[in-house]
Parts: sequence; structure tokens; C-alpha cells
Amino acid sequence: MRQRAKNNSEKRVWLIFWRLFPQIMKAAPVLLWVEIVLSVCHGVSWGVETVMQQHFFDAAAGLAAGSIAWGQVFLSLGLLGCANVACQVLNGVANYLPSVLEGKAGGQLSEAIHRKAARLDPAVFEDTQKLDDINKAERGKQSAFWLVCDIIMIFAFYVPYFLFMGWYLFTLKPVLAAAILIVFFPTAFAQFIRSKVFSNLEDESVPVRREYEYYENCMVGREYFRETRLLGGFYFFKKLYLEALDHMQRLRCRAAMKSNLFELAMRVLTAAGYCAILLLLFDSLMEGQVSVGAFAAVFNSVGFLYSIMEEVICRHLVNIAQDIGTIRNYLNFLELDERAGQRDTAPGWGDIVLEHVSFSYPGGKKKAVEDVSFILKKGETLAVVGENGSGKSTLIRLICGLYLPDEGSVYMNGIKTGTLSTNALFSGTSAVFQKYQRYQMTLRENITVSGPGKACRDETLDHICRMAGTGQDENAFPDGYETMLSREFDGVDLSGGQWQRVAIARGFFREHHLIILDEPTAAIDPYEETRIYNQFAEISKDKSAVIVTHRIGSVKLADRIVVMKEGRAVQIGSHEKLIAEKGGEYRRLYESQQQWYQESVGTI
Repeated sequence: MRQRAKNNSEKRVWLIFWRLFPQIMKAAPVLLWVEIVLSVCHGVSWGVETVMQQHFFDAAAGLAAGSIAWGQVFLSLGLLGCANVACQVLNGVANYLPSVLEGKAGGQLSEAIHRKAARLDPAVFEDTQKLDDINKAERGKQSAFWLVCDIIMIFAFYVPYFLFMGWYLFTLKPVLAAAILIVFFPTAFAQFIRSKVFSNLEDESVPVRREYEYYENCMVGREYFRETRLLGGFYFFKKLYLEALDHMQRLRCRAAMKSNLFELAMRVLTAAGYCAILLLLFDSLMEGQVSVGAFAAVFNSVGFLYSIMEEVICRHLVNIAQDIGTIRNYLNFLELDERAGQRDTAPGWGDIVLEHVSFSYPGGKKKAVEDVSFILKKGETLAVVGENGSGKSTLIRLICGLYLPDEGSVYMNGIKTGTLSTNALFSGTSAVFQKYQRYQMTLRENITVSGPGKACRDETLDHICRMAGTGQDENAFPDGYETMLSREFDGVDLSGGQWQRVAIARGFFREHHLIILDEPTAAIDPYEETRIYNQFAEISKDKSAVIVTHRIGSVKLADRIVVMKEGRAVQIGSHEKLIAEKGGEYRRLYESQQQWYQESVGTI
């Protein structure tokens, strides 16, 4: 991953804006340019209204003195009315467009996160720090659009307005324009300090936020609530949740107190400057340096001028100050190193060769797989066995290219996995993992999600479901393949064993030349497991296959068996060869489970 300690210039708000602006522009270019143009017109219109006020007040004073006719008064009043109507119309349109832009831009930013996540090495998701980065990126995405919108508003609306008013005040009396600039700085400096405080708060609060969100899920999440309620764990998690939430609130309170006290001091200076400008304006009128109309227009507008100044600082700059930390996290996530392989041509079906392969999980002190070498031959069925924690699942993730080795190399049909894109790697691979997904969709969708675009006639699904043991029981699937597998959407709930069969059917449905079963039958009894594996052997006759299981009696169908122990491949060979090796790890595992597989049921 790139170094987090970047050059300070890369952290500046304007550079962040220019990195985000193209993404927002891509989402809705015409709408965004309309917003910019209308905002400029909107800002200038408020300044024009002030000038029109001066002309009207001067005309009224001239009428009272008898030097101006009624026609000029009505003309100035009409121009003032037109300016005011233009301000209100532009204000309504300018406030409406960002809400439309938000939906389009949000989709574009979400797509950027998803595309980036798809290009990351899957091992990244085993790293707690990287999970924090992803959490930060999601929050940063929500703020990124409004940062761009706020900056566009500042430069397209507020800056034109302030420039116009500055020019107008300068023509009346130069010191008036200078005084406004001087008063502006204390408030702006307060927001700079606020930005620093809340940026630090974001970095401190992410691990705490992930913690209380996890405890909340443990209390009320569908995945956990049965066990939590049954075992009385609700109050245990509630205590942890409240402690984490209290920690978060203390962090926020400390940051808010620090920034608000500093902001209060700066506001006192701003209020003093505001009073000084009004006194200066009154003195200029008494000295005859400004007309009565100019005095009335400026006096009437100076409050609006400061409300606009307060709005840009206390609303837009505050938003930027509070969100800049999360937005930087979003951009940092997009800068994470991606998986190196870019070759999009699928390697094709052939031997898979492992040469002195080792792999450690991020932050792990021990190698999960160490110095493993063997060849999975084209069309061969390979079984991987071993005790829990021996490295079986990690090994098969290396075989299929999901993980890349830290040391050594894995070749698919002669091509190194590290040079291939994930699309190329997985194009001909199917898998059923131990932790399979339970999609809240119909039975048909749960199966066919593995083969988008593939024809899914009922006859095909019937064949797949028979092989996976997923029967069309009307009680389990009252609407057949259209049965919704989720009570949350007025469907049905399946048992663990039924869900496993659906997951296996999903793996069988995908077009593949390599299929992996990573202990997907844990909730199925040994007899049914044997039947599924026998079916698996039938459909894998002309394909390469890998079976991972802790039930030794189910692996005799494999051509060869790899025995894992403490991350190493301690034995490789056929069942007959390995069972004949006295004192070998395979024989020890087999004998320890032999009572599960009696000849009377034909399983040995």
C-alpha cells in the first residue's frame, strides 16, 4: 500500500476538489454546468439588487427635493423589483439542483468504491486496518459530493457576490471594502482550526464506530438474534455497545468543545468589526462622502452581507472542515495498491502447479501455508485433508488464485496467477465454500446467480438440484423455483442443511473446468455427504476438482490426497498409498474417524 504519510500538498482541499470534480462531472455534466452558471448569475444578482436599492433611494430623495420626476422613481422601483424577482427565482433553482445532482453523483462515487474493491487483492479483506479503511471510504463517499458542491457554491455564488460588493463598496469608499476583508479573517481562521480538530476525530473514531456497529448487529441482527436471545447474551452485548457508544460520544464532545470555544472567540472579534463598519458608514454619511441612497442601500445590505459571510463560513466551511477527514479517507482507499495482474486472457484448462508456495495473513506471525509444492493435473480430482487450522482452506484459495503467495509461485496452464486479472483467473472456476452466502432471493436466483446470462430452464435446474440433493419438496419450496428464501420478504426459512444444498447447486450451475468444494457439507450427515461427493465425482470426470473436508471417509473418490499439517503438505498420494504408511498423518486421521464409516453402510 502507498505510504500514508503523503506530501502535505496532496492533502490540500483544492487538490482534493480537483480529484473529485471529474467523478461528479462524469455523473451529470450538463446539469453540473447549469448549476455553475446559474450560481454565478445568482451571486451577481444580489449585488445588482444592492445597486438598484441605491438608485431607488437616491431617486426617492431627489423626488423629495424636487430635482427628480416621478417617472424616474417608478423606473428605479421597477428595476429594483426585477432584480429582486431574479434573485428569488435563481435562489430557488440553485437550491433545487444539488438535490438532483446528489443522487446521480452518489451512484458514480459508489461505483468507484465497488470497482476499486473488485481490483484489490482479496487478502486485503483479512486485514483489520484495511477494513477500517473501507469503513472510512464509505463515510467519505457520502461527504465527497457535498464537498464538491460546497466549493462550487463558494466560487460560483459567494465569490462573485463578494467581488461585486467589494467593488461597489470600494467605489463608495475604499476603506469600507478593506474593513470587510479584515473582519472576514477571524471567522475563516476558526474554521481552519475546526478542520484540523474534526480530521483528527475521524481517525480516532473509526475503530470505535466499527466496534459499536458490530455490537449493535450482535443484539438485533437477523444473523445473531436467535442465539443472542436464547443464551441471554443481549445484555452482555448491550453493555459493550453502550461502552463503545459512550467512548464515541466523549471523543465527539471533546472535539466539539475545543473547536466551539475557539470559534466563539473569533465571533467576538467579527461582531466588533461589524459594529466598526456601521460606525464608519455613518461617519461617511455625515461627512458627505456617500449619498443618502448609498447609505441606505449599504446599511440595508450590510446585514445580508454578513449573513452571507456567516453562511459560507459557518455552514459551507464548517461542512468542509468536518468532512475533509472522511473524504481524504475515501481518496486514500482509491489509492490502495491493486492486484498486480492485468492480463485479461483466461489461462485455459490445464495443470495447476504450486512451487514452494508460502502465505501469511496480514498481521499474522505464523505462515498459514509454508513451502508447499505439487501439481494438480488436468482432469484430476484432488482431496485436501487435515485438522482444523492446518491450512486447508488457505491452500485452496491459493490454488484457485483468490490469494497470491508471499513466496513461491502458482501457475495455471503455465501462466503465473499473479500476472492474471481476477476476471481471467475466475472465468473457468466454480467453488462452494464453507461460509456460503444465503441470498434473500428466490430459489432460482440463489442458484443461477453463479451463471449470469446462462440459460436456466427448469429441466436444467432439476438436474442440478438432484445432484446437489435439493429436492422439490412442496413444504420446503411451496412456489417451486420462485420460492422466496427469506421470511423478511414473505418467503420461507431453510435449515442449515437445505441452505448448504442450495449453495452446492449454485456451484454446480456455474460453467467451469475447475471446481472446488471447501467443506460445504458440515451441516449434512456423513451418509448424505457421501452421496453428494459421489455425484460430485460424476460431474467432475472431465474436469479438475478439489475437495476440502475434515471427514476422511469421503475422500477415497479422489485421485490423490494432500495431507496438511501446521501449514505444510506432509503427505501426497492416493488413499491406498497413504493408508499403507504406518505412522503417517493420514492413517492417524482415518483411524480416528473410522467408527463413523462402517462397512455395513458401505462407506469404506
